[in-house]
Amino acid sequence: QVQLVESGGGLVPAGGSLRLSCAASGRTFTNYLMGWFRQAPGKEREFVSSIKSDDSTIYADSMRGRFTISRDNVKNTVDLQMNSLKPEDTDVYYCAAAITTLGPYQYWGQGTQVTVSS
Repeated sequence: QVQLVESGGGLVPAGGSLRLSCAASGRTFTNYLMGWFRQAPGKEREFVSSIKSDDSTIYADSMRGRFTISRDNVKNTVDLQMNSLKPEDTDVYYCAAAITTLGPYQYWGQGTQVTVSS
């Protein structure tokens, strides 16, 4: 069983920055595919970014260049640095983990709210 706990959400003005962090339990965190997703009420969950065990990353088009995902395999954490935030980035952000490189994501955190004011 893998437990994920997100932190770092909050209220920020447009153009500002936030750094989300996800702490993961599990003895083999190094092998996990880790991802960030976001979801607004009444909308489908949207992929934000992912990072593999070899530190290769993928970003959704609308986040590329503004968001940076990183992982620390000693601390068992995965972070999402979000810069140049826009009001449309307002969502609940979820951390997810897959025990295999290609997924699917089996474990999800409880989410952290990000609100960007205009």
